[in-house]
Amino acid sequence: MDRMERFYKINNLLQDGKAIPFRKLLDELQVSSSTIKRDLEYMQTRFYAPIKWDRVARGYRFVEQKSPGPRYLLPGLWFSASEAHSLLTMQHLLENIEPGLLGQKIKPLENRLHDILGSTDHSIAEIQRRIRILHIASRKAHLKHFEVVASAVLKRRRLHIKYFVRSRNELTERDISPQRLVHYRDNWYLDAWCHLRKAVLTFSVDAIENVTLLSTTAKKISETELDEILASGYGIFSGKKTTIATLRFNSPCARSIVKESWHPKQQGQIENDGSYVLQFPYSDDRELIGDILKFGSEVEVINPPSLRNRVIEQLRQAAAIYQ
Repeated sequence: MDRMERFYKINNLLQDGKAIPFRKLLDELQVSSSTIKRDLEYMQTRFYAPIKWDRVARGYRFVEQKSPGPRYLLPGLWFSASEAHSLLTMQHLLENIEPGLLGQKIKPLENRLHDILGSTDHSIAEIQRRIRILHIASRKAHLKHFEVVASAVLKRRRLHIKYFVRSRNELTERDISPQRLVHYRDNWYLDAWCHLRKAVLTFSVDAIENVTLLSTTAKKISETELDEILASGYGIFSGKKTTIATLRFNSPCARSIVKESWHPKQQGQIENDGSYVLQFPYSDDRELIGDILKFGSEVEVINPPSLRNRVIEQLRQAAAIYQ
């Protein structure tokens, strides 16, 4: 019986509320008395198990948790792929969060997560060494700006920002009404009503070069409208008006692409030659073009002509660098 199985065995023995003599634990678990004591201490300190020694009944029992704080939770014997990914991703976010953003408020959560990850027969160090989640091409948001932006989102206040538009290499000034912060592909983005453009736009937090919290109340956009605007197209940069993109992936690449989710409303079809034709809506091609270019000669843009021409131009400019 491994360690986690013993934890579950102890949990089951104590579930009915009766005091369980130490002798019974020895008989049921078939391990040494020192091992049982270590297991009980581990459950108390790591899982916050409310296990107490009842002097009158001469046994261990669960007692009611009256004080506020972490609740008793016995994790699974091991984690599924999605659970491992979620736990390790959360740990990565917590460990890399900027000091002062949430301060000591996140420390109990970080400790709890550390306990859960280390609750199997493998140490947390071993798990981190053997299972890795790599976060590539991430950009760290400037702490001062992030704090002000987050505060504006929660307080429902407008912001005046100086924003660097990378595509035009231009610094602009505008007032915005923040709606929500989004962590996407390892980067932070702000969905906001732009009072300059009179539209809902998405801003990269790290491209905000200066920010001032205004006393004016932020313009309210309903969640339904935000989703209608921002979730209709492809990727983080979306809008109400969408166009259908049609891409054809060649045979070798098609086998993996057919398993990928590019958009909730995508449609795909395997052709007779083994290629895969994928269709989905988009409203802003900035992110889409970057994803298309990653596949090089393995993908062809069929429609619309405007997207096809923009990809052709990008490829032409790239090829010119090497001539």
